[in-house]
Amino acid sequence: MPNMIYGTAWKEEETAKLVEEALLCGFKGIDTACQPRHYREDLVGLGLQNAFDKGIKREDIFIQTKFTPILGQDVNNMPYLSSDDVLIQLEKSFIKSKQNLKTDFIDSYLLHSPIAPIEDLIKVYRTMEEFQECGQVGQIGISNCYDLKLLVYLYDIAKFKPKVVQNRFYADSNYDKEIREFCKQKDITYQSFWSLTANPHILKSQEIKDLCIKYEKTIAQVFYKFLNQIGITPLNGTKTKAHMLEDLAIDEFSLEEDDILKIKSLLQ
Repeated sequence: MPNMIYGTAWKEEETAKLVEEALLCGFKGIDTACQPRHYREDLVGLGLQNAFDKGIKREDIFIQTKFTPILGQDVNNMPYLSSDDVLIQLEKSFIKSKQNLKTDFIDSYLLHSPIAPIEDLIKVYRTMEEFQECGQVGQIGISNCYDLKLLVYLYDIAKFKPKVVQNRFYADSNYDKEIREFCKQKDITYQSFWSLTANPHILKSQEIKDLCIKYEKTIAQVFYKFLNQIGITPLNGTKTKAHMLEDLAIDEFSLEEDDILKIKSLLQ
């Protein structure tokens, strides 16, 4: 998994162009979902194909998509019927994702949010495990899971352990400090979204401004590097080529430990 993933939510008609541009700029990972309400997964597939036609190799790209339960869908535009059993919903969504993305193998497949009752969550996860067991999926995980007890339960019952937790990175969840510690202990990658959008108070802080001067980097570069150095893989949803190139350049520097601690102190 790359240390930064291009996020495709809310890109609408620009999706194909932006996905292609992101890959040509050097992004090695793409995140999407079979959720027409917020994603154009079909255009993600087109953007991938356009990039492959220009020399990008499929085997070099990490493709991640999600099964979105009915509560996260627009009931007038979804990949399954509202009357379908939850496992039929999953099967139809998975088939549609492979069609959209023009692939028979998905590197990472996530449950977009926990499902109630717990019996349905278990059934869905077990079926996702079958996708992995038969070689259609490289790994599985869950998104929008802010309940540590639920995550621990899922991990404990899993045959194929969740390898990804993808959550909004913001103060309302106390920045998932306990969940991130569990992920670290269990070798689960914690992916963050809304990393910049949800944290204007941090990005505008004097501490970040001082670090930008010290390292001669942008605010986004400093914060994304911070996330990487504390073990987080951020999603990046920029729409500009200049920012794509800047943000990918975070591999070129490292923050000193004292500076990491300064930013950590802002996670309140």
